[in-house]
Amino acid sequence: MISRSKKSLTAVALVVAVLIGLLLGRGMELVSADTEATYQKLKLLTDALDIIQTKYVDDPDNEKLIYGAIKGMVSSLDPHSSFLTPEEFKELQVETSGKFSGIGIEITVKDGILTVVSPIEDTPAFKVGLKAGDKIIKVDGKLTKQMSLMDAVKQIRGEKGTKVVLTILRQDAKELMDFTIVRDVIPIVSVKSKMLAENYGYIRVTTFQSRTSAEIKEALAELNPPDNPLKGLVLDLRNNPGGLLSEAVDVADIWVADGLIVYTEGRVANQNMKFYAQPEGGENDYPLVVLVNQGSASASEIVAGALKDHGRAVVLGTQTFGKGSVQTIIPFGDESGMRLTTARYYTPSGNSIQAKGIAPDVVVEFVPPVEKKETVPGLEFRESDLSGHMENDKPKSEAEEKFQEAAKSLQRDNQLREALGLLKGWEIFSKTKRPARNG
Repeated sequence: MISRSKKSLTAVALVVAVLIGLLLGRGMELVSADTEATYQKLKLLTDALDIIQTKYVDDPDNEKLIYGAIKGMVSSLDPHSSFLTPEEFKELQVETSGKFSGIGIEITVKDGILTVVSPIEDTPAFKVGLKAGDKIIKVDGKLTKQMSLMDAVKQIRGEKGTKVVLTILRQDAKELMDFTIVRDVIPIVSVKSKMLAENYGYIRVTTFQSRTSAEIKEALAELNPPDNPLKGLVLDLRNNPGGLLSEAVDVADIWVADGLIVYTEGRVANQNMKFYAQPEGGENDYPLVVLVNQGSASASEIVAGALKDHGRAVVLGTQTFGKGSVQTIIPFGDESGMRLTTARYYTPSGNSIQAKGIAPDVVVEFVPPVEKKETVPGLEFRESDLSGHMENDKPKSEAEEKFQEAAKSLQRDNQLREALGLLKGWEIFSKTKRPARNG
């Protein structure tokens, strides 16, 4: 049987080994000037662990103590860095596969408060009305103030069909709001597309997954055939929380002909990377409007920033979220892992997105549609209500029938209307004749 003192020494040795491994960075460099001071601080940690092992009222769990120490250390860096237990690391791998069970929101810690970055379109969170910027005060009645980001994710996720109650503080709301949400499998449909009007297309990107750029190219093949080319396109990145950096680069490359798309800079040399447009990209010469809002983050900001800096698109909407950092997933031998912020990314012109975001070229606030009031029967009437009225001799055109559903979307969405209006105005002005100037 192992004595308490031997157990304590074993745990101390183990946590020191783990922390030294972290400090040495698994290939990352340690600042040598601080080495001695760092080891002195490590002794404080091992002393604290030894005292807990020998004097705590109950026999503590060594693994829980060590994981807790590392969690605290990593979470003190920034809101996006976190240590992942084997269970949490497995959940992260499931999430990045594009399908998981939960409510469908991207969250972060902002000003010390758990905050919704954006709800994912057509998920339970989206359907009940959660919004970008909502502050999550409680999860199932439990305060989130001392909750880590990963712990919050674990609390919010769950099996399909189960319920979770989020208590939300919304800007300008007079009181807290409770949202009861039924969890479901969240299959991420990355790309949606349709025609808004004759020769005016629309592509919505909800998140950047492994096939996003390929799906956009497939959508463009339908929207922009050689025999009937587009006159303009709206790329909708609103409430898109981001995703894969590589896919953001490939998506921007569809419209950027050449040059830098994005670059990253970190403390370690191998985190300094530059991503350029490929020669076969950027062949689409139609006008492009990109829609963004405060729920557009990370990869969305890379795309919007690149298209704006290259003068390839007009960015319309409101200021984006401002997540300009790169996270690297580092696995450990016991199947745990770490999500560590290793670099910042910059737009081609050298602008950092971090805590700032992308400023739109045309600022248009979203105005929620006003519900049409019911009218008392008989108080309103039109020509068609008159007895014996003549029928219209020209029925709805094929175009009117074809874009009827799109017209409903435009009616509900003022930002989308503005984008389409800008594209149509673009075409009109391009045909306007300008008077010749005398030389």
